Amino acid sequence: ALARHPNIGVKMSGAPSYSSQPYPYKNIHGYLRQIFEAFGPDRSFWGTDITRMPCSYRQCVTMFTEELPWLKGRDLERVMGGAVIDWLGWKRPAA
Repeated sequence: ALARHPNIGVKMSGAPSYSSQPYPYKNIHGYLRQIFEAFGPDRSFWGTDITRMPCSYRQCVTMFTEELPWLKGRDLERVMGGAVIDWLGWKRPAA
C-alpha cells in the first residue's frame, strides 16, 4: 500500500534483525525481494543499523552484494547508495 506513493522509500537493510536464522538470513530473502519489487530500485535503500544488527558490518554489506542473486547490476548500485544520493538531492562524487 505504501509503495503506491512516490514520495515514500524504504530502507531494507534492517531486515536481518527480524530473521530467526543466522547469516545469510535466507528466511528473509523473499521478503526483501517483495519489498524491492514493490518499491523498485529508486526507492529501496541500503543502510547498516549496525548497532542493532545480529551480524558484522561486512555481513550487512555482503548480504545485499553477494547473497541476493536477483539483485545485480544497476539495481544493486541503486540500492547500495545511488538511489539515496538522488533521493536526497546530493551531488555525486567525482568519478
